[in-house]
Amino acid sequence: MDNLMTDNLMIELSDIHLTLEGGSGKVNILRGVNLQVDKAETLAVVGPSGSGKTTTLMIMAGLERPSSGFVRVAGQNLTGMHEDALARFRRSNLGIVFQSFHLVPTMTALENTALPLEFAHRPDARDRAMHALAAVGLQGRAGHYPAQLSGGEQQRVALARAFAGEPRVILADEPTGNLDSETGRRVMEHLFSMQQKLDTTLVLITHDKTLAANCSRQVHMEDGMLHDGCPRCSAAPEPADSAETAPAR
Repeated sequence: MDNLMTDNLMIELSDIHLTLEGGSGKVNILRGVNLQVDKAETLAVVGPSGSGKTTTLMIMAGLERPSSGFVRVAGQNLTGMHEDALARFRRSNLGIVFQSFHLVPTMTALENTALPLEFAHRPDARDRAMHALAAVGLQGRAGHYPAQLSGGEQQRVALARAFAGEPRVILADEPTGNLDSETGRRVMEHLFSMQQKLDTTLVLITHDKTLAANCSRQVHMEDGMLHDGCPRCSAAPEPADSAETAPAR
């Protein structure tokens, strides 16, 4: 049953808690997060810095393990999956876009875009990478290194890399955070265009209310809990202990 999806459900977080040991004792990062995201849905997670947004995204990606709770993404139960299996899962199902681009500085735009496809041993890695760069208008910059590209161009390379393998889920963490408003707008046009073309599920972390409004649904996160009254996302009751809440990573 772990490999089956229910109807159109693509992401399911059930009663997710994350508690870490701090200098003064236990620190509650997430306090009972429940969330469901459907296939091809676009979801914006908004809220103040330190509220747990990025941590929640990392748990969806299998890059952070919750202290308790259940995580299912693309029909796979991530909760007990070992690291090698998680890496294979991400390679086959996820595209991740970060605020700081995370491009390899010694690789060209084409090489950066092709990198995850080559890790997956795709024989058509270069062709797919070039097609993805063309989709974001950068086919003419394929041979340029990150230092030779503007911030907006670097983020468009990051988008091409995330979408090149046609993932089922895109997780984007403040993808316009390092860009000016006009450049950010153009980058997001590419993001939503590619999402619609591939029918990809998109979870977007953002402080930008205008950007969030482009998504089909929004949830608000604060103090490690979701607060929006949506019937498909709620916060479980806070644990009885009096542990301090610290900024999420």
